Amino acid sequence: MNNLRKPRIAVDMDEVMADTHAKFLNLYFQDYGIPKNIEQLPGKELHENLPIEIQDKWFYYINQKGFFRDLPVMPGAQEILKALTEHYEVYVVSAAIEFPNSMNDKLEWLEEFFPFINWTHILFTGHKIVDTDIMIDDRSKNFIGFKGRPLLYTSPHNQLLTEYERVNNWQEVKNKLL
Repeated sequence: MNNLRKPRIAVDMDEVMADTHAKFLNLYFQDYGIPKNIEQLPGKELHENLPIEIQDKWFYYINQKGFFRDLPVMPGAQEILKALTEHYEVYVVSAAIEFPNSMNDKLEWLEEFFPFINWTHILFTGHKIVDTDIMIDDRSKNFIGFKGRPLLYTSPHNQLLTEYERVNNWQEVKNKLL
């Protein structure tokens, strides 16, 4: 009997698997006419690039039931994550507890777009304290104390960070891990 386990990967949802950024841009355009191609300064959160009077609106949006249910899937995420499951134990790890309305939305979204990821491999948490070999995340704070290989998934808010191995898209994830 072979007792060797596959290496484990923890994959973040928001801005890694799911394009929350595009959803925010659509909502700001719909509600305030903010152009979807707004200039975003590297290292800044999207809302920090908006007029001061609507900078806090993101918090209203993200706490609405349904916000996370219809997020666009990041290009290549489905195919490449499916391929990764052949070589790795893939876990989706999301800090969903921060936004309680998100949990059911996220679970339904995962069931629709990533049915090959079993519910036993979906972790909704506060802090991402996980024992995996690799973590793919857009938030560097989740790498604090992480003992595996961190892969920082590029997003406007993290573009100034240089201390982590970076992936800009799912094709680069594939190139590094498959």
